[in-house]
Amino acid sequence: MTIKLGVIADDFTGATDIASFMVQNGWRVIQLLGIPDDNTPIPYDVDVVVISLKSRSCPVDEAIETSLKSCLWLRHKTGCQQLFFKYCSTFDSTSEGNIGPVIDALMDELQVDISLICPALPINGRTVVHGHLFVNGQLLNESGMQYHPVTPMKDANLLRLIEQQSKGLAGLVNLNDVRQGTSAICHQLESLRQSGIRYAVVDAMSMEDLLLIAQAASDMVLVTGGSGLGAALASHHTGQTPVDSIMVNTPPARGRRTVILSGSCSTMTNKQVIEYKKVAPAKALNVEECLNNSEYSSQLTEWVMQQSTNDLAPMLYATQPPELLNLIQQQYGAIKVSKAVEHIFADIVRKLKQQGFNTFIVAGGETSAQVVQSLEIHQFTIGASIAPGVPWVYDPQSDCWLALKSGNFGEVDFFRYAQGYRKKFVT
Repeated sequence: MTIKLGVIADDFTGATDIASFMVQNGWRVIQLLGIPDDNTPIPYDVDVVVISLKSRSCPVDEAIETSLKSCLWLRHKTGCQQLFFKYCSTFDSTSEGNIGPVIDALMDELQVDISLICPALPINGRTVVHGHLFVNGQLLNESGMQYHPVTPMKDANLLRLIEQQSKGLAGLVNLNDVRQGTSAICHQLESLRQSGIRYAVVDAMSMEDLLLIAQAASDMVLVTGGSGLGAALASHHTGQTPVDSIMVNTPPARGRRTVILSGSCSTMTNKQVIEYKKVAPAKALNVEECLNNSEYSSQLTEWVMQQSTNDLAPMLYATQPPELLNLIQQQYGAIKVSKAVEHIFADIVRKLKQQGFNTFIVAGGETSAQVVQSLEIHQFTIGASIAPGVPWVYDPQSDCWLALKSGNFGEVDFFRYAQGYRKKFVT
């Protein structure tokens, strides 16, 4: 089987997000964790290889290096002809990067002179109109993303955002062009290219829009965007819709020891934490203890172990509302706090794995990366979807099941719903 697409995802939750949507639309997908190398087995029985990087908030040079290494492996080891740089549907990237510099590096490596910018994910409320990104009808910079602790989004204009962090000019394929069909999209892309435009921001408000964009982009060497476009590409190539693909792989009902770890401070995750605290044991991480107490991870691990008689899994959370998060960052420093919390979560996961915990429900991209790396997992199979963009994933070597949730994904009762999920998923 020829590998049709290689995906380079800039964080772990984003990788499971796009992998899930492509599987639902009929493609066979394998997800690799971290940069593959000469010792990484080449999967020949799949349509898509998704590489999960932790490059969203690292230094720009590191993001470029890891992305290019992944690109070269996909091109030369697997032979895939089309690459997809996957970033968040809320375009999480400051004016310094990392999305723009990585796109530039990939374009230069692949010798392409125009690339799509298409983060829309309508099923989760992310739409693009007149080049502006909306979240559930609100401008990106008014949606709560302006308070993101690592990549605060202060502007909703994708053309400005990409130009601020890149080396070229951006143009727009507007909604009218998109809805005139594939030929109109291709014509506008060619017109932009001939005008010296390097980044083509594409409007999309529905899955039907994305399907038209996918048809126009099906032969492009490089596309960039969110998981909505990934789903559309899969649907275009297979002719399937999510209704055609029924997935049944979920954690078995017995033999599971589960914990919830929430590091995201998104608006939805705050709501989900508040809701879950009403029905299950939950404990907030103390930032000062994270920074100064060398025994803190052991103490938190012991607390989790003590909750094992409860029907619902215990939850440890660093999730905080914007006003409290701002005070914490002012007092201790945003980067220092983030690294300390990540270190604590990583240590807790290692300890819990030794105690037989094998199911981890995780909120937040940075936290998810720490959990996966702590478990020393290198490859996932994609299971049933819990919510759009949030599948169960499974590592057969460690017998661990994980749900890696991007901050704003899922409904308010996500944490409880995930544990009770036993039915087939059909969109």
